[in-house]
Amino acid sequence: MTVHAATLLAWYDVHARVLPWRSPPGTPPPEPYRVWLSEVMLQQTTVATVAPRFAAFLARWPTVEALAAADDADVMREWAGLGYYARARNMLAAARAVVAAGGFPREAAGLRALPGVGDYTAAAVAAIAFGERALVLDGNVERVVARLAAVDAPLPAARTRLRAALDPQTPADRPGDFAQAMMDLGATVCTPRAPRCDLCPLAQGCVAHALGRETDFPVKAAKRERPVRDGLAWWLEVDGAVLLVRRPAKGLLGGMPALPSDGWRGEPGEPPCPAPWREAARVTHGFTHFELRLRVLAATLPVRPALAGEWWPVARLADAGLPTLFARAADAVLAARRAPCLGLEP
Repeated sequence: MTVHAATLLAWYDVHARVLPWRSPPGTPPPEPYRVWLSEVMLQQTTVATVAPRFAAFLARWPTVEALAAADDADVMREWAGLGYYARARNMLAAARAVVAAGGFPREAAGLRALPGVGDYTAAAVAAIAFGERALVLDGNVERVVARLAAVDAPLPAARTRLRAALDPQTPADRPGDFAQAMMDLGATVCTPRAPRCDLCPLAQGCVAHALGRETDFPVKAAKRERPVRDGLAWWLEVDGAVLLVRRPAKGLLGGMPALPSDGWRGEPGEPPCPAPWREAARVTHGFTHFELRLRVLAATLPVRPALAGEWWPVARLADAGLPTLFARAADAVLAARRAPCLGLEP
């Protein structure tokens, strides 16, 4: 494996992606708040999804001080649809820790102490915002390094070898640009299925390319089959408003607004109140560790029962900040209502 940092940086100076959280190549680095916020939002989420949401977050909370002072429910509502909601809770906790400390730590070791900040995020912020020579290994960089060095161990176990291969190639000069150049190379040239080796500035030093085996790397561990769980949710409507509850702060979809639901543990739960319940929709949703098959039971009552939660106007449900699972469940209920012949029978 050979990485000529100067060659890669020269390529980056011409081909760098324009992203809202970045500074152009060779210019002063972006504010650490912008770097950190983007990296948190990008965890297991695509650039195309994050870019507009990043802009909305920044417009509403332009500084880490503003985010630290934000209402938790407002932040969770704004986060809706980005998934992995523990990130939002950790993001708030980290913002408050940063403000209490008087600013962001300038080194990866200090950044790792913040809630929700792991090795990759700490290294990325340290390199991009503060110019620390840090090893930045996201999914794109892992693929590039795995091919450059033909690392034949499967991910994620191969990460120790990938770090060892990347370390001597990482320069002290422009480490943030180098990290972003590796990311961009993986995103635009060294792609998963059809790498464009003829355009790669590092092709001559790539072992996988020399072997003609580019797509054999990185080696991935065999996927485990996800277990399937069944669950219930309840759509209770009164006078054009539906009952929403706040999920517990800890756990799956923690702190998010939701339809009342059972624990998805195989035992059907009790509805929020007696009512003429009927099955109105079914949705399937994939979580990281299991697949959920959710049945939505619906009922309409003439008056609001005394229940904990919030009655949200159905006409404004898109503004409630429902996580993807419950947004899809709500859409399915409303779609069945609009076209009852396509829905489930009462």
